[in-house]
Amino acid sequence: MLALTTEVGWTQMFSEQTLWDVVVVGAGPAGSSAARVAAEGGASVLLVDRARFPRYKTCGGGLIGISLDHIPPSVLATVEQRASAVRFSLRGGSARSLGAGRQFLALVQRERFDSALVEAAVAAGVTFADGVTVRSIAEDARGEVVVSTDEGDIRARTVIGADGTSGRCGRYVGVVAGGIDLALELEIARPSAGAAFDDRVFLDWGGSPGSYAWMFPKNEVLTVGVIQAKGAADATRDYLREWVGRLGLQNDEVLRSSGHLTQWRTPDSPLRRGNVIVAGDAAGLLDPWTREGISYALRSGCWAGEAAARAAHADESARAAALDSYPARIATGLAADIAAGLRLLRIFERHPGLVHFFLAYSGVGGRLFVSVCTGVRTLAGIVGTRVMRTALALLRL
Repeated sequence: MLALTTEVGWTQMFSEQTLWDVVVVGAGPAGSSAARVAAEGGASVLLVDRARFPRYKTCGGGLIGISLDHIPPSVLATVEQRASAVRFSLRGGSARSLGAGRQFLALVQRERFDSALVEAAVAAGVTFADGVTVRSIAEDARGEVVVSTDEGDIRARTVIGADGTSGRCGRYVGVVAGGIDLALELEIARPSAGAAFDDRVFLDWGGSPGSYAWMFPKNEVLTVGVIQAKGAADATRDYLREWVGRLGLQNDEVLRSSGHLTQWRTPDSPLRRGNVIVAGDAAGLLDPWTREGISYALRSGCWAGEAAARAAHADESARAAALDSYPARIATGLAADIAAGLRLLRIFERHPGLVHFFLAYSGVGGRLFVSVCTGVRTLAGIVGTRVMRTALALLRL
């Protein structure tokens, strides 16, 4: 357990007399960012997570430019490599490598990255407690939120739920999934010829609609994974095994094997219920096409923290307005990109060969891919161009 940084002891933390301005459930990128920003805004903040930190998280660990813009400088030290090239393949066929001419993707190990984000929150005055499992969430007659845990009850003026796709907070608020995928991942010890994987990422567009595979290099491991729609676990495992073989890594040591469900929200899915708001995976905030979620987690977490800090000492009406500002910001800042990602996913599901050709061979596609990774362009901005609008009309999407 990371050391607590306030004078609050374990007993006082769960005392009925202790009322936190903000309790954040889940210490991933969304939760730790929310906690840090809320504390920087003057709120008393408790951050809890059911896992013991540092903990592993199934994730490629790629940070696009928008992600880098939303992390504290201290967390940048966790970046292990930066990709300047990408290799595209279609259903394991011949590959096309493209040099970006610049670094476009930062690569991290989630154990170190997430722990560094928590440490930044702690440095801002957040109290952190890991190994705490939330059992239920309820609001009392005074509008205070009671978070029942295996250690006791916690009381808060506002709760920010960032406990992932299977957490209690999303269910409490009523988040509705627009789609659910299964990701399987291996951490493979770098082979003796591992330098061949440095500074580049590999992407393969799979045979099942919407599926793809990746290889992201880190200092000591290669992160290798696949993702496709939930409901075909055996096929997903087969795809992973085949992908590892295509990379020539089938005889190398597997250090870790894991799986994870991802989901994106429906457009009208709620983000707030009373004094509880949700961020990151708990809110279903990610790009439906690439399933990239770290940038959505960081942004939504920061915005949730800002709203909760404003609500901390406001009266009832002002508190409601402060918390309402959060879903409004998601609507203006993220909703268009999620919608654009869903349209691109539908194209990819029906025409993977066309998408592969556009990205790997057209020149324009490769440049657009890099521009999104670096943060110069957004998915919504690309889909809104005249060329893309015409293409989507022709494809009836």
